[in-house]
Parts: sequence; structure tokens; C-alpha cells
Amino acid sequence: MKPTLLVLAAGMGSRYGGLKQMDPMGPNGETVLDYSVFDAIRAGFGRVVFIIREDFADAFKQGVGARFADSIQVDYAFQRLDDLPEGFSVPAGRSKPWGTSHAIRAAREIVKEPFAVINADDFYGQNAYECAAKFLTNPPAENGVAHYAMVGYPLENTLSDHGDVNRGICKHDAADLLTEVEEYVEILRESDGVVRGQALDGQRREITEGTPVSMNFWAFTPCFFDHIESEFTDFLKARGTEEKSECYIPTVVDSLIRAGKADCKVLETTSHWFGVTYPADKPHVVHSIQNLIDSGEYPSPLA
Repeated sequence: MKPTLLVLAAGMGSRYGGLKQMDPMGPNGETVLDYSVFDAIRAGFGRVVFIIREDFADAFKQGVGARFADSIQVDYAFQRLDDLPEGFSVPAGRSKPWGTSHAIRAAREIVKEPFAVINADDFYGQNAYECAAKFLTNPPAENGVAHYAMVGYPLENTLSDHGDVNRGICKHDAADLLTEVEEYVEILRESDGVVRGQALDGQRREITEGTPVSMNFWAFTPCFFDHIESEFTDFLKARGTEEKSECYIPTVVDSLIRAGKADCKVLETTSHWFGVTYPADKPHVVHSIQNLIDSGEYPSPLA
């Protein structure tokens, strides 16, 4: 069975100022998503599932999903604020969904095969998809422990010159298995030249530039949905009454590793990551895509 690509596309890009998933980046009007799905198809993925919000579903299907209908199976799942485990409800004043783990959970009824997870607005590169597809096509046997993977990039290659970013900061052992992953927010190079970010405990810390980080490119087997249900339920018990708390994928994976329920392979990639967080990031992305076209890595127009 071919793996599925699960695309997290429910965000409206508040810092960017619009629906950046539909913003043209290629020379013929291609979006970053066009390149992502193109890479997934040639790596061997058999289906793409977009996690979106119902309020812009029609526009997304017409503007993005329809592009791929003739080349790969396309499905949709909706991330809804009130889609919660039994016994929980949305607290007064909350208006935003519950984070990336909650987004993956939205696909629990329609994805039954191994799957990769990506952000809709990040450019991950051809080799990254090949690494993920190889892992998912022949995943290790699960003997009481689930085996997952993530594509890792050096932190220094993922910073923005135009503002702060959020990243999952990773540590791994000699076997390239994750030992710890923690979500840091507001990461940027400060005036003294040092890169710092805010950890979940609220402390601001220096981060070594070569540290591998999660760019939300994950490879999971279907049992991850059961793990999410358990971890998300625990999250809601602890922080479900807060207006802006979020349950991040790296935090869930870290919890599973610590509990001995899963391990996670760090997949090294030769690809370069780049993305658009702020409007000023766009020229860099446009230029980088053109360089890849000029080097022969992508056709133009994109098939």
C-alpha cells in the first residue's frame, strides 16, 4: 500500500497576512503546495489528504485541490474547534483550534495506512519526500513499540531574516533515534548574534545553530491516531480550560518516547528547507525555486 501525504493547511497565515497556501511562488503561478505534491507523487505517495477549515473549503478545493485531481487521489478532512474527545467542550472565549496534533486527529476516520505529515506552506525538497516514502513503505516491525520518523534540518537553515519562528528542537542518540524534542517559540537571531528561543516553560534560552529541528515533516504508522487520542485527552485534562493552549506534534512524540511507547528515527536529508512566514520571505522562496528549476530538479511549468 502506498503511503498517504497529510497536509496541514487549516491555518490562514495570520503573520503573513493572507492565505499563503494559495500564493504563487513558481514562475508559472505554482504554489509551494504544487511542488510538495509533485515531490510526493514522484517519491511514491498514493494519496494526499488536506486538513483544512470548512469556512474556506470551497476556495481551497477550487484553488488548490483541483490542481491534483488528475494525478493523485485527493481527500479532505476538516479541523473543527469543537471536535474533541467525549466529555470535553470548548471553553468560553476560545476561538482557535488546538494545534497540530488536533489537526492530525481530524483525519483519524479516513487515513488507515502509513502517512507523512507536512505543513502546507513549507518547501521541503525532493530528497526529503524520498526519505519519508522509503521509511513508510518498509516500516520496522512494531513489537510493542511504535516506530515513527521525522525529517530533520539544521536550525540555522530554517531561520527567517524578517521575524521570529517556532521550531521543535531535537536531540538524538548515536542510532539517530530522537531522545528529546521540545517546541520552542519566538526563535530568532538577537542583536548580539546569538540565536535564542522561548521554551514551553517560558524561559528564553540560547540554541546552538546546528541543532536539528523538526519542520513538521513526520512519518507515522496508523497507530499514531490512537496515541494522539490518548495524549490529546491528557492535554485537555491539564490545559483544556485555557483560551490559547495548543497540543503540538513534537510534544506528543516526546511524551511517547519518554513513556517507551514509540521511538522516532531522524531522517537525514540532502534537501534544503525554506518557507514563508512573513511577506518579506517571499522573494527568497521565489528565487530559491527558480534556482532549483535552473539546476534541472523541477520542470517549468510544473507537470
